[in-house]
Amino acid sequence: MTNILEKIIEEKRHSLDLIKKEKSLGVLEKNIKEQSFLNFKETIQKNRGISLITEIKKASPSAGVLVDNFDHLNIAKMYIDNGAICLSVLTEEKHFLGKLDYIQDIKKQFKIPVLAKDFFIDPYQIALSKSYGCDCVLLIIAALNGTQADEIYSEALKHNLSVIVEVHSQKEAEIALKFDQALIGINNRNLKTLEVSINNTISIFEVIKTHKGPIISESGIKTASDAKYIYEKTGIKNFLIGESLLKSDNPSELMKKLIQITQ
Repeated sequence: MTNILEKIIEEKRHSLDLIKKEKSLGVLEKNIKEQSFLNFKETIQKNRGISLITEIKKASPSAGVLVDNFDHLNIAKMYIDNGAICLSVLTEEKHFLGKLDYIQDIKKQFKIPVLAKDFFIDPYQIALSKSYGCDCVLLIIAALNGTQADEIYSEALKHNLSVIVEVHSQKEAEIALKFDQALIGINNRNLKTLEVSINNTISIFEVIKTHKGPIISESGIKTASDAKYIYEKTGIKNFLIGESLLKSDNPSELMKKLIQITQ
């Protein structure tokens, strides 16, 4: 049985082949010059309190459509008004119904660092995503072989982008440690089975606690007590949260509680 990650990557290869025919690297580099950028990693490092990286996505393979009358700018404003310090924007089109255009729209209206959340499998995607204004990209260790990860990472650094290296097992965490300028994201969701456990952050943290850059706990954080549990066990104070906010009846209240967990 093909797991969902393999399926998404296969489709991503095909869609990239088409985009490359339309947009040369020269065109992308020209577009990059017209954008303004912020330092995603530094924003998190300088933030003394809880850093919420809040996610904008219309759908996901595990939950289906999350937001019916989806408006990325309204969601971005709500997050920013309630203390998000960075945004994560899903740009994968088929399974998450995302668009790179969302980043461009958001950056025109708001001054906040933005992560392009996608399946990066080709260095070309670095210039592509940056040409829409992203400040950070995601490297999913489970989606890449060794040399691919190295190539995409160095391409991102060359473009002065922050990089989140995402891991969801101890073995992947050991690999991630070599990316010493990256942020490391621990995904509580197993990308192959889509099962979630916040204890994943606790066990993987042991492997990467020497990492110099910020460490982020991602996925499956539904309540302030989930975040508090992770914080008390590991000291991690950076959380990437999407579905629980998008599905919440009162996302601003939930964000307020999340920000206060250290008090």
